Amino acid sequence: MKTLNAGLVAAIVSIFSVTGAMAQTQDTYALPTVAVLTTGGTIAGTAEQETQTTGYKPGVLTAQALIASVPSLGKVANVTAEQVANVGSDNMDNEVLLKLAKRINELLKRPDISGIVVTHGTDTLEETAYFLNLVVKSDKPVVVTGSMRPATAIGADGPSNILQAVSVAAAPEAKGRGVMVVLNDRIGSARLTTKTDANSLDTFKSVDGGYLGSLVNQQPQFENRLARQHTVDTPFDIASLDSLPKVDIIYGYQNDNGYMYDAAVAHQAKGIVIAGVGAGSESKFILPSVRKAMEQGVVVVRSSRTGSGYVPADEAYPGLLGDNLNPQKARILLMLALTVTHDQAQIQDMFHRF
Repeated sequence: MKTLNAGLVAAIVSIFSVTGAMAQTQDTYALPTVAVLTTGGTIAGTAEQETQTTGYKPGVLTAQALIASVPSLGKVANVTAEQVANVGSDNMDNEVLLKLAKRINELLKRPDISGIVVTHGTDTLEETAYFLNLVVKSDKPVVVTGSMRPATAIGADGPSNILQAVSVAAAPEAKGRGVMVVLNDRIGSARLTTKTDANSLDTFKSVDGGYLGSLVNQQPQFENRLARQHTVDTPFDIASLDSLPKVDIIYGYQNDNGYMYDAAVAHQAKGIVIAGVGAGSESKFILPSVRKAMEQGVVVVRSSRTGSGYVPADEAYPGLLGDNLNPQKARILLMLALTVTHDQAQIQDMFHRF
């Protein structure tokens, strides 16, 4: 079975390479150019059995193989492929984030590049997308996509998601909408889109603000724009950065304890995001440690473990308000905010603007 499966993968890549070349027309020079940057993940993964949707090897297929698997791309855009990283998104780190964002900013300075597509593992896709939404310095479209099934699975969703992502990145109407997340016929804002189910194909939802649009017959149809500031309108410049401030997330639960906050301070965290219960509430058990952390200069932000909804001001609970960002996105914004300022009022303003 292993031999057969390996042969199947090779055959798929070979066939798609040939058909992809055939799909190129004489008019390709008139098409927009979209750069596809790959980072690994399920979308580039393979398994021993076509029925496997877990236990596969992520990041097996190269950037070129991923593009070759979607021959229809040649009708949508001139596509270039480049592998920036090869990791499962559970292992995505700040070093890769900075490398990816810097490469995107380099490419978008080129007049021949109309847009960017990033392929990514789904587990932390939303964090990378929101990071890019804050640090990309162009109004050209940047689209992040992935898949819930590996390339060898029956009903693999990767090829369709790549085609749709490139279609959005190539669309003139996509300009100025911030970084987008495109999967399953939906166009979502990086700020609002989150993974909501561990297994379902239809896992990415825009819970608080709806979608920017959708795809019909593989063509993007836009309906909305993100009201919050993004990309060229943020103060975050990563060009000279090689690291980001350490920010931890600490989860709230019944009978929780302050020692996690003490540990974060001991390990030199510059910020802490509280994934608080309900609307960001903090138990009496952690309050002494939270206040102690703040006294030592750690910036604390309150968010909600529910995954949606706004955190209101409450004098009983110390810390800045995470607005309606979930904990993982609040962490991304706090890291970047700390590269600009430690002023509490300025950081709070960032949470309301971005």
